[in-house]
Amino acid sequence: MIGGGSWRAGAAASIVAALLVTGCGSQETNSPSSTPEDPHVFTNPVVRADAPDPQAIRVDETWYLFHTNSGGRNVPVLASPDLVDWKPAGDALPELPDWADSGRTWAPEAIQLAPDRFILYYTVADRASGRQCVGRAVATAPSGPYRDDSAGPLICQAELGGSIDASPYRDTDGSLWLLWKNDGNAIGVDTWLWSQRLSPDGLRLTGTPVKLLKQTEPWEGSLVEGPFFHRHDGTLYLFFAGNAYDKATYAEGYAICESPTGPCVKAAENPILRANEVASGPGHASMVEQGGRTWLLYHAWSPGQEGSTDPGRQVWLDEVVWTDGKPVVKGPTAGPEPRP
Repeated sequence: MIGGGSWRAGAAASIVAALLVTGCGSQETNSPSSTPEDPHVFTNPVVRADAPDPQAIRVDETWYLFHTNSGGRNVPVLASPDLVDWKPAGDALPELPDWADSGRTWAPEAIQLAPDRFILYYTVADRASGRQCVGRAVATAPSGPYRDDSAGPLICQAELGGSIDASPYRDTDGSLWLLWKNDGNAIGVDTWLWSQRLSPDGLRLTGTPVKLLKQTEPWEGSLVEGPFFHRHDGTLYLFFAGNAYDKATYAEGYAICESPTGPCVKAAENPILRANEVASGPGHASMVEQGGRTWLLYHAWSPGQEGSTDPGRQVWLDEVVWTDGKPVVKGPTAGPEPRP
């Protein structure tokens, strides 16, 4: 369980002091999160630089985290043995396809389909439409380099504002699915979360796209985005962020779906992750399992720094516990927590 009340006051004070010294650095690597007092704990944020929209996959004994463009890289990738200590691992997508412009490569997510086959779905500026659209790229190793040999976007709903925030999902029956959002808030229309089946090679969409849900609740403001599926004890959960990304009101919620094509019902207790005194605007998350426990990776601003790139949207890690079938996030936390 998540806690911290039983840790010695002196140890906690040392950790807080260390964070005050290192928390504003501009390096993308994370400072060591263990302490001489207790190497079995960590403190947030686990990446103390601008690394928005994080998603991670595990390959063998290493975690690979992908995030929105920064530092001159289209798709920065970090590597970690434990979800806590992250080191730079290059640019996963060093070259964009001919139809795309650089500078707005957002929310990349990867999936492994075979030992030597990885697919990266990413948002990029489509030159022809002038909108943000979704591309796909292939690599033989998790950190890339990924290559996109397509003649155009995989999804580009230009009349709906564009398409962003693609998230791949393999269901328990082996079927592949892609979630995304039409970027309706860019043109003042509804923002729907969509689902459509992928071909077995992950390169094509098949069947008919389905609308799952849109912004309807006050906490969501004018948009929902950043969707991903996660199945727990047989139940399919659709997680998503709501509200403006550069505001303290940005937050994370979820719905329960009957299948990858819906219908989906939003949880009454939303949002399940929101701003507090240590983190502002937490959201656009991804979920991983490690050591029999569930963890949420998400970005958040330092309070009062919303919209700033220094330090920007840092990566936070908090455990999710399942209570009567409901995901409960004990965060954002800034004190010492047991490591994954």
